[in-house]
Amino acid sequence: MKIQLFSFAAAAFIFPLYSAEASIDNDAFLDAEKKVRNASYREFKNVVNNLNHPLKPYVEKTYWQRNPSIKYQAEIEDYLNIYQHTPLEWPVRKVWLEYLEKNNRKAAYIRNYRDTSNAEYTCTYLGYQLDLGAPEKAILNQVTDLWTVGKSQPKECDSLFSYWRKKGYMNSDTVWQRITLAAQGGTQSLLPYLKTLLPKNERYLADLYLKVRRDPSAAAGLYRYKNKSPKEGEIALYGVKRLIWRDKELALRAWEKIERMFNYSDKEKADLYYTFALSLASSGHKQASFWLNKVPKERQDNKLMQWQLGNLLKTQDWAGIAAFFTGKENLSLGQQYWLAYSYAERGDDQTAKKMWQSIATNRDYYGFLAAARLGLPVDLNNQPKVVSEQLIAKVSNAPGFKRSKALYELDRVTSARREWNYLTNTSNEEEKLAASVLSTNLGWHDSTIFTLAKIKAWDNVEQRFPFAFQDIFERYSKRNKIDVAWSIAIARRESSFAPDARSSANARGLMQLLPSTAKYVNKGSVSNSRLYQPKTNIRLGTSYLRYLKKKNHGNEILATASYNAGYHRIKRWVPDDAMPAELWIELIPYRETRDYVKNVFAYRQVYHTRMGREGNLLAPILEMKIGG
Repeated sequence: MKIQLFSFAAAAFIFPLYSAEASIDNDAFLDAEKKVRNASYREFKNVVNNLNHPLKPYVEKTYWQRNPSIKYQAEIEDYLNIYQHTPLEWPVRKVWLEYLEKNNRKAAYIRNYRDTSNAEYTCTYLGYQLDLGAPEKAILNQVTDLWTVGKSQPKECDSLFSYWRKKGYMNSDTVWQRITLAAQGGTQSLLPYLKTLLPKNERYLADLYLKVRRDPSAAAGLYRYKNKSPKEGEIALYGVKRLIWRDKELALRAWEKIERMFNYSDKEKADLYYTFALSLASSGHKQASFWLNKVPKERQDNKLMQWQLGNLLKTQDWAGIAAFFTGKENLSLGQQYWLAYSYAERGDDQTAKKMWQSIATNRDYYGFLAAARLGLPVDLNNQPKVVSEQLIAKVSNAPGFKRSKALYELDRVTSARREWNYLTNTSNEEEKLAASVLSTNLGWHDSTIFTLAKIKAWDNVEQRFPFAFQDIFERYSKRNKIDVAWSIAIARRESSFAPDARSSANARGLMQLLPSTAKYVNKGSVSNSRLYQPKTNIRLGTSYLRYLKKKNHGNEILATASYNAGYHRIKRWVPDDAMPAELWIELIPYRETRDYVKNVFAYRQVYHTRMGREGNLLAPILEMKIGG
């Protein structure tokens, strides 16, 4: 049988053909879920036996979470086995394990335990195995791993740790390992306790670690290293690597003496050189190049090389860029672009043009810039991967997809995404592609974007850059006299079109507005719930873009940067002397803002071209100056 293949262009017609359940009675599910919360076992069974709904297992979950009982052990364990690894499993398994522990059902607890990051359950599990005669050595070796962490463990582990210590598994090496973990990024308040576990003649080391953790400048006090021991050397190395971020001159002076005082390995030195180079380069220190050159070739990653590029660009050292980057492997597109630029600045136009031609084939900020330099047309290279009808039908009938779809319809977005992530994480590449077609048709744009990213389907351009909420963006962009391609590109970068998106900084909705920003733009308070409404969020987000554009005298590069980093910070970054706009973008001090501006302008170009508009929006950047 010939398999019919579809690209995204045909996707809009696929999902209705394969919607496994044309009509789902969500009211029946909600009623069933409500009934079982306080139901007897007989009533519960009657409800679920008469329910035909994709979310039936959620009704069962509701009951088992409230009614763990050894009487129903077989049913509960069957449920856990059926839904193992799905979002349904852990809420029930957690309650079941706690019930088994409370009732001292050790064998059942062991059988039902699954690996978890929760040390409380793991300690109970290992303790029960010891109680029931498991090989002691194998169990206590696992306890060693549980104990040797840089934080306090729950009190449920105390008796197990006491037995482990009694059996002689705690030694000076494990204690020192835990001290190191606690000091270097762990819980420093644990150090006074761990100090008591060291031999008396070494307890000063825990105090020294704590002092250096709290104040890295203490590492420069060479008198503190009275024994010049390897452990003192470890503390000194840790301290000076922290100090370089706070007091560069003191750290540089201290290292000259510390290096002679202790015998460090090549790897330890390479780690320090890397940290010093990164710190000095990111601040534009005069010794940055010296330390960058000390980093071994195998440690010169893209992050470090990007800072080296930034330092060379600040002084417009085109010869230095050519010398440092020529011949290097795996250069990023940005590094390739500026290497080509350095050739052009030094008169080698032929080499520069050849490099830019290669870069221009890419659908990104540097690709569009290179195309603008060469006068080449923008090519989005939309070559979507194809997917079969049969596979789309298979995925649409998968229980995980059905549950996710039903949960979205009920606005249980968090649970819906958990089901979606489970579905895609347990799917092969072709199944993920089929799932992305289904999510596109349902308007789950963020799910589509993240799913396609998992399989690196970068050329599914129409799916990855959808015209989500197009009518709203067009209405308010027009009202605020800004380019709709710009506003929609901002939303694509900010939230991937997830209306319920919320950042760690408390920015909310499609265009990620802080409540304080929304209040300022709206000239009055806006409830948090309204910020999740697309219409309100886009109305305020486009108004804010108009405001930032006006504040930045019409400069949309500065306005875009301001949207991410704040207007007052961007104002401080504008130089007194004019510089090329593309160079200013490359030298934005914050990596997040630097990448943000590049991404927004690349996304804007994609939407501009998708709208059928001509021209390269990045071309004006080549002639633009910022500052002065």
